[in-house]
Amino acid sequence: MIEHYLIDKEELIRTKWAEPGGWINISPPFNRQAIEGMSKRLNIPFDYFIDSLDVDERSRFESDEGLQFIVLNTPVKDQSSEMEADFITIPLGIIESKDYLVTISSKKNPVIEYFGENGFKNLNILNHSNFVLKLFDQTNHLYLKYLKELNRQRNLYEEELYNSSRNKELAKLLNIQKSLVYFLTSLRANELMMMKIKRTDFLMIKDNEKELDFLEDIIVDCSQALEMSDVYSNILNGTMDAFASIISNNLNNIMKRLTAITIVLMVPTLVASFYGMNVNLPFDKSPFAFAFLLVVSLVLSFLIVFIFNRRKWF
Repeated sequence: MIEHYLIDKEELIRTKWAEPGGWINISPPFNRQAIEGMSKRLNIPFDYFIDSLDVDERSRFESDEGLQFIVLNTPVKDQSSEMEADFITIPLGIIESKDYLVTISSKKNPVIEYFGENGFKNLNILNHSNFVLKLFDQTNHLYLKYLKELNRQRNLYEEELYNSSRNKELAKLLNIQKSLVYFLTSLRANELMMMKIKRTDFLMIKDNEKELDFLEDIIVDCSQALEMSDVYSNILNGTMDAFASIISNNLNNIMKRLTAITIVLMVPTLVASFYGMNVNLPFDKSPFAFAFLLVVSLVLSFLIVFIFNRRKWF
Protein backbone atom coordinates (compact mmCIF):
# COMPACT_ATOMS: atom_id res chain seq x y z
CA MET A 1 0.00 0.00 0.00
CA ILE A 2 1.38 3.38 -1.04
CA GLU A 3 0.22 6.53 0.77
CA HIS A 4 1.03 10.07 -0.35
CA TYR A 5 1.07 13.13 1.91
CA LEU A 6 1.62 16.81 1.24
CA ILE A 7 1.79 20.03 3.24
CA ASP A 8 -1.15 22.30 2.41
CA LYS A 9 -1.63 25.50 4.41
CA GLU A 10 0.65 24.20 7.17
CA GLU A 11 -1.44 21.02 7.45
CA LEU A 12 -0.40 17.55 6.35
CA ILE A 13 -3.03 16.09 4.03
CA ARG A 14 -3.30 12.85 2.09
CA THR A 15 -3.17 13.00 -1.70
CA LYS A 16 -3.83 10.53 -4.51
CA TRP A 17 -0.51 11.06 -6.26
CA ALA A 18 3.06 11.80 -5.33
CA GLU A 19 3.79 15.48 -5.61
CA PRO A 20 7.10 17.35 -5.18
CA GLY A 21 7.72 18.25 -1.56
CA GLY A 22 5.57 15.35 -0.36
CA TRP A 23 5.99 12.30 1.81
CA ILE A 24 5.43 8.78 0.45
CA ASN A 25 4.85 5.92 2.88
CA ILE A 26 4.95 2.31 1.64
CA SER A 27 3.53 -0.46 3.85
CA PRO A 28 1.98 -3.94 3.40
CA PRO A 29 0.35 -5.25 1.31
CA PHE A 30 3.03 -4.70 -1.32
CA ASN A 31 2.71 -4.38 -5.07
CA ARG A 32 6.12 -5.04 -6.61
CA GLN A 33 5.19 -3.48 -9.94
CA ALA A 34 3.98 -0.30 -8.23
CA ILE A 35 7.21 -0.06 -6.22
CA GLU A 36 9.32 -0.65 -9.34
CA GLY A 37 7.35 2.04 -11.16
CA MET A 38 7.86 4.47 -8.28
CA SER A 39 11.58 3.64 -8.24
CA LYS A 40 11.88 4.60 -11.90
CA ARG A 41 9.60 7.64 -11.62
CA LEU A 42 11.42 9.10 -8.61
CA ASN A 43 14.85 7.96 -9.86
CA ILE A 44 15.51 6.01 -6.64
CA PRO A 45 17.53 2.77 -6.85
CA PHE A 46 15.28 -0.25 -6.43
CA ASP A 47 17.88 -1.75 -4.08
CA TYR A 48 16.93 0.86 -1.48
CA PHE A 49 13.40 -0.55 -1.36
CA ILE A 50 14.62 -4.17 -1.29
CA ASP A 51 17.07 -3.46 1.53
CA SER A 52 14.33 -1.80 3.57
CA LEU A 53 12.19 -4.93 3.31
CA ASP A 54 14.97 -7.27 4.44
CA VAL A 55 14.20 -8.13 8.09
CA ASP A 56 17.90 -8.85 8.71
CA GLU A 57 19.15 -5.49 7.41
CA ARG A 58 21.32 -3.63 9.93
CA SER A 59 20.92 0.04 10.78
CA ARG A 60 23.06 2.11 8.45
CA PHE A 61 23.09 5.17 6.21
CA GLU A 62 24.53 6.11 2.85
CA SER A 63 24.27 8.81 0.22
CA ASP A 64 24.47 8.60 -3.56
CA GLU A 65 23.87 11.20 -6.25
CA GLY A 66 21.74 13.54 -4.16
CA LEU A 67 19.91 10.73 -2.38
CA GLN A 68 20.21 9.97 1.30
CA PHE A 69 19.24 6.52 2.56
CA ILE A 70 18.83 5.52 6.22
CA VAL A 71 17.87 2.13 7.62
CA LEU A 72 16.55 2.33 11.18
CA ASN A 73 15.59 -0.79 13.16
CA THR A 74 12.25 -0.29 14.91
CA PRO A 75 10.35 -2.50 17.41
CA VAL A 76 7.03 -4.16 16.55
CA LYS A 77 4.78 -6.66 18.29
CA ASP A 78 5.03 -10.13 16.79
CA GLN A 79 1.68 -11.93 16.65
CA SER A 80 2.65 -14.54 14.08
CA SER A 81 3.12 -17.43 16.53
CA GLU A 82 2.88 -18.10 20.26
CA MET A 83 6.29 -19.76 20.16
CA GLU A 84 8.03 -16.71 18.71
CA ALA A 85 9.32 -13.62 20.50
CA ASP A 86 6.69 -11.22 21.85
CA PHE A 87 8.48 -8.35 20.12
CA ILE A 88 10.83 -8.27 17.15
CA THR A 89 12.61 -5.52 15.25
CA ILE A 90 12.21 -4.65 11.59
CA PRO A 91 14.01 -2.10 9.43
CA LEU A 92 12.38 1.18 8.51
CA GLY A 93 13.82 2.57 5.29
CA ILE A 94 14.02 6.38 4.99
CA ILE A 95 14.88 7.68 1.53
CA GLU A 96 15.44 11.40 1.16
CA SER A 97 15.69 13.14 -2.20
CA LYS A 98 15.46 16.77 -3.19
CA ASP A 99 11.71 16.66 -3.83
CA TYR A 100 10.48 13.63 -1.88
CA LEU A 101 10.81 11.78 1.37
CA VAL A 102 9.97 8.07 1.23
CA THR A 103 9.51 5.62 4.13
CA ILE A 104 9.07 1.88 3.66
CA SER A 105 8.72 -1.01 6.10
CA SER A 106 8.04 -4.76 5.78
CA LYS A 107 5.22 -4.64 8.38
CA LYS A 108 2.78 -2.06 9.65
CA ASN A 109 5.17 0.08 11.60
CA PRO A 110 4.04 1.60 14.94
CA VAL A 111 6.51 4.45 14.44
CA ILE A 112 4.61 5.61 11.36
CA GLU A 113 1.21 4.76 12.86
CA TYR A 114 1.98 6.99 15.84
CA PHE A 115 2.07 10.07 13.65
CA GLY A 116 -1.14 9.01 11.93
CA GLU A 117 -2.97 8.47 15.24
CA ASN A 118 -1.86 11.87 16.48
CA GLY A 119 -2.89 13.64 13.31
CA PHE A 120 0.70 14.35 12.27
CA LYS A 121 0.89 17.20 14.78
CA ASN A 122 3.98 19.37 14.50
CA LEU A 123 5.23 17.21 11.64
CA ASN A 124 6.87 19.27 8.91
CA ILE A 125 7.90 17.00 6.05
CA LEU A 126 9.50 19.93 4.23
CA ASN A 127 12.20 19.93 6.90
CA HIS A 128 13.63 16.50 6.13
CA SER A 129 16.22 16.51 8.91
CA ASN A 130 13.61 17.34 11.56
CA PHE A 131 11.29 14.65 10.19
CA VAL A 132 14.06 12.04 10.38
CA LEU A 133 14.92 13.08 13.93
CA LYS A 134 11.30 12.69 14.99
CA LEU A 135 11.29 9.18 13.51
CA PHE A 136 14.41 8.44 15.57
CA ASP A 137 12.82 9.92 18.69
CA GLN A 138 9.57 7.97 18.38
CA THR A 139 11.55 4.77 17.77
CA ASN A 140 13.35 5.26 21.09
CA HIS A 141 10.07 5.94 22.89
CA LEU A 142 8.66 2.68 21.54
CA TYR A 143 11.72 0.73 22.67
CA LEU A 144 11.38 2.17 26.19
CA LYS A 145 7.64 1.50 26.25
CA TYR A 146 8.00 -2.11 25.11
CA LEU A 147 10.90 -2.72 27.51
CA LYS A 148 8.70 -1.68 30.44
CA GLU A 149 5.97 -3.98 29.16
CA LEU A 150 8.41 -6.89 28.87
CA ASN A 151 9.65 -6.28 32.40
CA ARG A 152 6.06 -6.24 33.71
CA GLN A 153 5.36 -9.55 31.95
CA ARG A 154 8.53 -11.02 33.42
CA ASN A 155 7.38 -10.16 36.95
CA LEU A 156 3.99 -11.80 36.33
CA TYR A 157 5.54 -14.99 34.98
CA GLU A 158 7.94 -15.14 37.92
CA GLU A 159 5.01 -15.20 40.35
CA GLU A 160 3.46 -18.09 38.43
CA LEU A 161 6.73 -20.01 38.46
CA TYR A 162 7.17 -20.18 42.23
CA ASN A 163 4.74 -23.09 42.61
CA SER A 164 4.98 -24.48 39.10
CA SER A 165 6.50 -27.74 37.90
CA ARG A 166 5.63 -27.15 34.25
CA ASN A 167 7.64 -25.75 31.37
CA LYS A 168 4.90 -23.41 30.12
CA GLU A 169 6.01 -20.44 32.21
CA LEU A 170 9.67 -21.00 31.27
CA ALA A 171 8.65 -20.96 27.61
CA LYS A 172 6.99 -17.58 28.18
CA LEU A 173 10.19 -16.26 29.75
CA LEU A 174 12.11 -17.63 26.79
CA ASN A 175 9.91 -15.57 24.45
CA ILE A 176 10.75 -12.47 26.49
CA GLN A 177 14.43 -13.35 26.29
CA LYS A 178 14.17 -13.59 22.49
CA SER A 179 12.61 -10.12 22.40
CA LEU A 180 15.44 -8.70 24.50
CA VAL A 181 18.01 -10.24 22.16
CA TYR A 182 16.31 -8.52 19.21
CA PHE A 183 16.24 -5.24 21.13
CA LEU A 184 19.88 -5.43 22.24
CA THR A 185 21.14 -6.14 18.74
CA SER A 186 19.05 -3.43 17.08
CA LEU A 187 19.67 -0.77 19.74
CA ARG A 188 23.43 -1.24 19.48
CA ALA A 189 23.24 -0.79 15.71
CA ASN A 190 20.90 2.22 16.05
CA GLU A 191 23.14 3.92 18.62
CA LEU A 192 26.23 3.42 16.49
CA MET A 193 24.45 4.75 13.41
CA MET A 194 23.15 7.85 15.22
CA MET A 195 26.58 8.63 16.60
CA LYS A 196 28.07 8.35 13.11
CA ILE A 197 25.32 10.58 11.74
CA LYS A 198 26.21 13.21 14.34
CA ARG A 199 29.96 12.88 13.72
CA THR A 200 29.69 13.08 9.93
CA ASP A 201 26.85 15.66 9.99
CA PHE A 202 24.92 13.41 7.60
CA LEU A 203 21.70 15.36 8.23
CA MET A 204 23.53 18.70 7.79
CA ILE A 205 22.35 20.17 11.09
CA LYS A 206 25.65 21.26 12.65
CA ASP A 207 24.62 24.93 12.27
CA ASN A 208 21.17 24.29 13.74
CA GLU A 209 21.73 24.21 17.49
CA LYS A 210 18.14 23.16 18.28
CA GLU A 211 18.17 20.13 16.01
CA LEU A 212 21.72 19.21 17.07
CA ASP A 213 20.62 19.22 20.72
CA PHE A 214 17.60 17.15 19.71
CA LEU A 215 19.89 14.56 18.09
CA GLU A 216 22.05 14.44 21.22
CA ASP A 217 18.96 13.82 23.36
CA ILE A 218 17.91 11.04 20.98
CA ILE A 219 21.32 9.38 21.32
CA VAL A 220 21.02 9.58 25.12
CA ASP A 221 17.55 7.97 24.98
CA CYS A 222 18.89 5.24 22.72
CA SER A 223 21.73 4.58 25.17
CA GLN A 224 19.21 4.42 28.02
CA ALA A 225 17.08 1.89 26.14
CA LEU A 226 20.20 -0.15 25.37
CA GLU A 227 21.23 -0.20 29.04
CA MET A 228 17.70 -1.17 30.11
CA SER A 229 17.71 -4.03 27.61
CA ASP A 230 21.06 -5.23 28.88
CA VAL A 231 19.95 -5.08 32.55
CA TYR A 232 16.63 -6.83 31.86
CA SER A 233 18.42 -9.49 29.81
CA ASN A 234 20.91 -10.21 32.60
CA ILE A 235 18.11 -10.36 35.18
CA LEU A 236 16.12 -12.70 32.97
CA ASN A 237 19.08 -15.01 32.40
CA GLY A 238 19.58 -15.32 36.14
CA THR A 239 15.84 -15.74 36.69
CA MET A 240 15.53 -18.54 34.14
CA ASP A 241 18.50 -20.42 35.64
CA ALA A 242 17.07 -20.04 39.15
CA PHE A 243 13.56 -21.09 38.22
CA ALA A 244 14.79 -24.02 36.16
CA SER A 245 16.33 -25.25 39.41
CA ILE A 246 13.11 -24.44 41.31
CA ILE A 247 10.99 -26.41 38.85
CA SER A 248 13.40 -29.33 39.05
CA ASN A 249 13.28 -29.17 42.86
CA ASN A 250 9.47 -29.03 42.85
CA LEU A 251 9.38 -32.08 40.63
CA ASN A 252 11.79 -33.92 42.93
CA ASN A 253 9.59 -33.12 45.92
CA ILE A 254 6.54 -34.47 44.12
CA MET A 255 8.35 -37.66 43.20
CA LYS A 256 9.60 -38.03 46.80
CA ARG A 257 6.06 -37.70 48.19
CA LEU A 258 4.68 -40.18 45.67
CA THR A 259 7.44 -42.65 46.50
CA ALA A 260 6.76 -42.29 50.25
CA ILE A 261 3.02 -42.86 49.70
CA THR A 262 3.80 -45.93 47.60
CA ILE A 263 5.95 -47.38 50.40
CA VAL A 264 3.22 -46.74 52.99
CA LEU A 265 0.61 -48.46 50.84
CA MET A 266 2.96 -51.34 50.15
CA VAL A 267 2.92 -52.51 53.83
CA PRO A 268 -0.76 -53.60 53.95
CA THR A 269 -0.29 -55.18 50.52
CA LEU A 270 2.75 -57.11 51.78
CA VAL A 271 0.93 -58.38 54.90
CA ALA A 272 -2.12 -59.39 52.86
CA SER A 273 0.15 -61.18 50.40
CA PHE A 274 1.73 -63.29 53.15
CA TYR A 275 -1.64 -64.30 54.56
CA GLY A 276 -3.00 -64.99 51.14
CA MET A 277 -0.67 -67.95 50.64
CA ASN A 278 -2.15 -71.41 50.61
CA VAL A 279 -0.09 -72.72 53.60
CA ASN A 280 -0.59 -73.04 57.33
CA LEU A 281 -0.27 -69.62 58.96
CA PRO A 282 -0.57 -68.31 62.54
CA PHE A 283 -4.09 -67.37 63.57
CA ASP A 284 -5.52 -68.78 60.32
CA LYS A 285 -8.21 -70.58 62.35
CA SER A 286 -8.98 -67.61 64.59
CA PRO A 287 -12.23 -65.66 63.96
CA PHE A 288 -10.26 -62.47 64.73
CA ALA A 289 -7.58 -63.11 62.11
CA PHE A 290 -8.82 -60.41 59.71
CA ALA A 291 -9.07 -57.80 62.46
CA PHE A 292 -5.61 -58.74 63.71
CA LEU A 293 -4.10 -58.41 60.24
CA LEU A 294 -5.88 -55.12 59.73
CA VAL A 295 -4.53 -53.72 63.00
CA VAL A 296 -1.00 -54.94 62.21
CA SER A 297 -1.15 -53.36 58.76
CA LEU A 298 -2.35 -50.03 60.14
CA VAL A 299 0.23 -50.02 62.94
CA LEU A 300 3.07 -50.71 60.51
CA SER A 301 1.77 -48.07 58.07
CA PHE A 302 1.50 -45.42 60.81
CA LEU A 303 4.95 -46.38 62.03
CA ILE A 304 6.42 -45.79 58.57
CA VAL A 305 4.55 -42.49 58.28
CA PHE A 306 5.97 -41.45 61.67
CA ILE A 307 9.51 -42.35 60.60
CA PHE A 308 9.13 -40.50 57.27
CA ASN A 309 7.80 -37.42 59.06
CA ARG A 310 10.72 -37.45 61.48
CA ARG A 311 13.09 -37.56 58.52
CA LYS A 312 11.00 -34.93 56.67
CA TRP A 313 10.49 -37.21 53.66
CA PHE A 314 6.87 -36.14 53.27
